[in-house]
Amino acid sequence: MKLTKCLRHAFDMVVHSKLRSWLTILGIVIGVAAVIAISSLGTGLQQTVSNSLNLGGDIVTVTPGFSRGGNFFGGFGGRGGGGDTATTKVITLDRSDVQVLRGIPDLALIDTNIRDQVNVSYLGKSGKVSITGVDPKVWGQITTTTLAQGIFLDATDQNVVVIGGNLASSFFSQPVGINKMLTIQGSSFRVVGILNDQSNQIYMPIQTVYQIVTDKTVDNYDSIDVKIKNKDDLATVIAKMKEKLMISRHVTNSTLDFSITSNAQIQQARSATLSSLNTFLLAIAGVSLIVGAVGIANTMFTSVLEKTKEIGIMKAIGGRNRDILLIFLLNSALIGLVGGLIGVVFGTILSGFMPSLVGGLPFARTLGDIVSLNSIIVALSVSIGIGVLAGVIPAYQASQLKPVDALRFD
Repeated sequence: MKLTKCLRHAFDMVVHSKLRSWLTILGIVIGVAAVIAISSLGTGLQQTVSNSLNLGGDIVTVTPGFSRGGNFFGGFGGRGGGGDTATTKVITLDRSDVQVLRGIPDLALIDTNIRDQVNVSYLGKSGKVSITGVDPKVWGQITTTTLAQGIFLDATDQNVVVIGGNLASSFFSQPVGINKMLTIQGSSFRVVGILNDQSNQIYMPIQTVYQIVTDKTVDNYDSIDVKIKNKDDLATVIAKMKEKLMISRHVTNSTLDFSITSNAQIQQARSATLSSLNTFLLAIAGVSLIVGAVGIANTMFTSVLEKTKEIGIMKAIGGRNRDILLIFLLNSALIGLVGGLIGVVFGTILSGFMPSLVGGLPFARTLGDIVSLNSIIVALSVSIGIGVLAGVIPAYQASQLKPVDALRFD
């Protein structure tokens, strides 16, 4: 029997059992759509992590205090780190630590930071936001955040600020534009730059922050950011920084009172965690495909029972075992193919809705365009493969029926 004739018979089997076939196809559709959507989500996450790593792989941060634990996204101590701390006294970074770091030739830039919460108002609307004092001479060269409008802080700036994108667009009753005046802790400041992000942060020269907040000591810092000259030497430079600071601060590994983190370390840890999470989610989605495979097998076994007499007739007029086997395999493959095609369409549509589903997460804007051709090809191949595998046993059973027994079947 020709392949085209076998294919026509297989197609007729799908058409003539519409409800059962479509219920079976639905299981494949759900599984493939879930795999496509989750793959899109994982790709968007990995792409965001990769972009972050490329932007800030040469940035290292020193913070006071030492954390022996890490958080879910790969914290290595320092800002917001969890775990037991090695010391209980108040730990600070100061000018002497900056001088030690300036003595390391591998460092290109050093930026000192302090942070606090301040009251800010604009056109009668007030609120509390985070403020960061930075060294205006180097901050624009060391930050990985880009500008949406305006300019970064300059070494000679006073009473000016750069603000986050969300603070400029949504925090107040009306948008804040360049050269508009904000009232911070009772003093007026002019906006010279708006960042291309979704934060409510305010950045201003560090000396100005010392003047408007009361709980900060001059020349004490919440963190020190440094940019290394060659990010390929990251591990070596971090080891050198740690050694120099330990000597200067008179501490040992057991009494360490500072933390050194790098964007590269954090992003690599996040990437590994997200990769594991993505694999887990894909495995869950794969369960839907397994359920679909069981549905196909059930449909095929039912089809064999329903078509037993027809199988006997085909064998009586010269149909061979391999023809019967091929018809039923093509039938199950068609179910897998149709389910896979519809699943790809629904999965792509679902991926387009991912930005709204995940809210304001930083990767949200990229997810709608991450459905790759490779993931579509793999999804279709898997759905067809599952259809064929699920149909092997019932197809073989059908091919082994004896014509006399099949014709007598009622």
